[in-house]
Amino acid sequence: MNDYLIIAIGGAAGSVTRYLIGTLALNKFGFHFPYGTLFANVIGCLVIGLFMTFFTERFVMNPAWKFFITIGFLGGLTTFSSFSYESIKLLLSEQYLYGFINIMANMLIGFGATLCGIIIARLF
Repeated sequence: MNDYLIIAIGGAAGSVTRYLIGTLALNKFGFHFPYGTLFANVIGCLVIGLFMTFFTERFVMNPAWKFFITIGFLGGLTTFSSFSYESIKLLLSEQYLYGFINIMANMLIGFGATLCGIIIARLF
């Protein structure tokens, strides 16, 4: 199957899962705190940690599954999982400088870009 189609199907499943998590969290806890996003990010981090460890350290896997789960499903669910996994892998491989640069750059530049988007949108 075409890699793009595999990723698209996984992304659709991840996006629907994120919507379901958000809806369940909103119904259970209300809207005072973004629990749905927190839960989606935490679940995505758990899944990428389990999946990538099992299938890079213990088992051989068809690359299509990696595309489906990591890029597709988890990309639709959350990109925080990729950021978290890549940062942890850098730190575990003792590339501390790169690990902390990755963490700080994503946080600071990401928040900065969000703020810029808000400011630009408010100008129009």
